[in-house]
Amino acid sequence: MNRLARQILTALGVLALLYLFLISIGLMGASFKMFGKDLADQIFKFTDDSPIRGLFIGILATSLVQSSSTTTSMVVGMVAGGVLSVQGAIPIIMGANVGTSVTNTLVSLGHITRRREFQRAFAASTVHDVFNLMSVLILFPLQFYTKFLGIAAEHMGKAFQNVGGLEMFNPLKAVTEPAIKFIKHHTRELIEQQNLAAIVVLVLGVVFLFISLKYLTRSLRQIVLARRAGFFERHMFGSPARGFTVGVVLTTLVQSSSVTTSVAVPLAGAGILSLRQIFPFTLGANIGTTVTAILASLAMPQLDPNAPPAAVLAPVTVAFSHLLFNICGIIVITAPPPMRAVPLRVAEWLSVLAMRRRWLPIVYVIGIFFVVPVVVIFLSR
Repeated sequence: MNRLARQILTALGVLALLYLFLISIGLMGASFKMFGKDLADQIFKFTDDSPIRGLFIGILATSLVQSSSTTTSMVVGMVAGGVLSVQGAIPIIMGANVGTSVTNTLVSLGHITRRREFQRAFAASTVHDVFNLMSVLILFPLQFYTKFLGIAAEHMGKAFQNVGGLEMFNPLKAVTEPAIKFIKHHTRELIEQQNLAAIVVLVLGVVFLFISLKYLTRSLRQIVLARRAGFFERHMFGSPARGFTVGVVLTTLVQSSSVTTSVAVPLAGAGILSLRQIFPFTLGANIGTTVTAILASLAMPQLDPNAPPAAVLAPVTVAFSHLLFNICGIIVITAPPPMRAVPLRVAEWLSVLAMRRRWLPIVYVIGIFFVVPVVVIFLSR
């Protein structure tokens, strides 16, 4: 009974810490939305259908709201309203794929005080960054000259253009949103200034993140020592195909690749999952996260009853271009064996550098996701 009681208490403790961890991610995203979502909406107006600018606007806007699902849904709405063209929206979608990985990279910083643990966690987070950046570097020039994503997505969209009203229940949002709303509401009551309230919510999110990661990783490490981690090995990440499928299904259910990939980071930090097990999981998460925009486009009301068929089809085309971009990236990068190893090797190299120079990950996050996009956006105006 004592052993059973300890196992039950350990399981309940892990669930409680996981819940706190998910709330911390939600609070960080909510804080950026408190002073970032409107800003992201304004940033989109700088596109002027410039592909380069649109790409970096997608990176910056998604880094601010910490959700590619939010960015792509906003883009779909703007295309439906005639604010953006299909070809102007696709580079933003590509950039959103890069920006969404900022969350799991931030989560890896919670391990920064423990060298080996941090090395594993940082590699697990940056493999997502590297893959998304490689996809953009390869496919963006091809899209620029051929418009292949828009053409192929339009053909896919025609098969679904008469489907509408679809909506998916988000269990993660249902569980965590009450706590997040409670904290936001009382913070706004105590602090009337919007930006200051957003900063306080962000700080709370970071504090919860570090606390939950510290004890969650410790609990996960105990599970490894007790040899009870076989569930992940046998049932969830036993093969690349299985890990990929789990990534697709989990991300489709929670409608956020930021959350699913971030949850995997502590598992890598604790040594439960290897980098090679994480990689196919992140690829599946890239596919799963496209579902939100597709559903949003299918449920989009027809704003103008007299609009031509091409205008009615445009939101669906943009949503399917996101799916096709991720599928093409997976095929191009993982099909040739030499290319498949590149994201893993670059992530391992970055993690070694990060372990030796603790300031490097912070510079990496600020530079890649915020400074470079801002500089490119304003220099290209």
